[in-house]
Amino acid sequence: MSKRILVVDDAAFMRMMIKDILIKNGYHVVGEAADGAEAVEKYKELMPDLVTLDITMPEVDGIAALKEIRKHHSDAKVIMCSAMGQQSMVIDAIQAGAKDFIVKPFQADRVIEAISKTLS
Repeated sequence: MSKRILVVDDAAFMRMMIKDILIKNGYHVVGEAADGAEAVEKYKELMPDLVTLDITMPEVDGIAALKEIRKHHSDAKVIMCSAMGQQSMVIDAIQAGAKDFIVKPFQADRVIEAISKTLS
């Protein structure tokens, strides 16, 4: 069975790009969320195998959402997505329990490498 992934980004275009990469590589996108609060709710509802989570979002940012998800699901596998120049945020995310991070603009092979490494 293909792995179930939740894609979280406030930009619909970015969600579409990640979804496209995932589907072409045999993953199953079970849901999408546009902000951190929605991500936490969708995680509880869908219990995906992995989450791609944007760092910078309105309302609840990715790091706060990561902490909330991991508070209730310590085994959650989360890969953070960040734009260039957000190294300090990436470090915060890893310390909060993120398994890896991918940098925007996305390189398909890097996305798949991070996901397969995290899921194995």
